[in-house]
Amino acid sequence: MSKTFIIEAVMLAVHGQLMVPGEPVTYVIPYTSIQELYELQTANDPIMLEEEDDGFVKQMIGELIAFFEESFNKKKIEKALTVPWRKSAPLPINEHVTLTVVYAIDNEAYGEQFDPIETELILTAIKEQAALLTDQLDFIERLIGAEIPVQAFDVEDFEFAVEGDNLV
Repeated sequence: MSKTFIIEAVMLAVHGQLMVPGEPVTYVIPYTSIQELYELQTANDPIMLEEEDDGFVKQMIGELIAFFEESFNKKKIEKALTVPWRKSAPLPINEHVTLTVVYAIDNEAYGEQFDPIETELILTAIKEQAALLTDQLDFIERLIGAEIPVQAFDVEDFEFAVEGDNLV
């Protein structure tokens, strides 16, 4: 059975291990985080500290954008964008990884403590009853501090999250 995680699209470009899990995984991605990929691709600011890593991540972002723009995938995503909180049909990446895009809506429920994409991640995790996966420890700390009812894992604990029976 596939485990489900809520994640930002850029995380898939930055953390390659997410694309080769030991067990089947479904990543639910808010659509606005896909839009963010275009901004990151054209930005002059580095994403990674090392120039070589930065070039590789930007290449991966380009590949992700191309994947989402493939005709069949684009149609699935566009269909989801017709109704708030609708999910796309599954977008298989490989035998162990499937993506689903959700048309999440920021309702400002957590607007003072979290930015719009973080709010969409939180609301999607609550709605899907799935764990968040992030590389931002401060985000996890703010979730705990605000007593948000979601489970969150650091990317460094990804294999633990996938292998164990520790998901909600």
